[in-house]
Amino acid sequence: MSLRDKIEDDYKNALKSKEKNKISTYRLILAGIKDVDINNRSGAEKKETDDEDIKKLLKKMIKQRSESIEIYKKNNRNDLLEIEQGEMIVLSEYLPKQLNEEDTKKICSEIINSTGASSLKDMGRVMGELKKKHADTIDFSKAGAILKQLLNK
Repeated sequence: MSLRDKIEDDYKNALKSKEKNKISTYRLILAGIKDVDINNRSGAEKKETDDEDIKKLLKKMIKQRSESIEIYKKNNRNDLLEIEQGEMIVLSEYLPKQLNEEDTKKICSEIINSTGASSLKDMGRVMGELKKKHADTIDFSKAGAILKQLLNK
């Protein structure tokens, strides 16, 4: 079953069970997928929207939610904070589980050693390796901060 089919099934189930928060989140996801479909059909390289395109969309949506959550925390907007957190949980269900900070640090250290990176100038090369091997499981904003810390020594 493709990711799109799973999302559509979950949307139908949310409609049946009348879960308002989930329904609105699924509608946002499906609207985003339709936008990706349109972009894929109208670009120079016409292609079908696949699971990778949908994963990119979901990651982008999660990043937007996490930025909003930080802003809402600073401004004590708990009502909006709860909505964003609920949306983020639903979005995260469709992506592979992200590694925690400790595991990310371990992987970053291993790649630094294997590539022979020694300074911040080598960060691009290390990030490239990380993206090749762990594209779905690492939060690259965390990885970037960890790499800066490790390569600055």
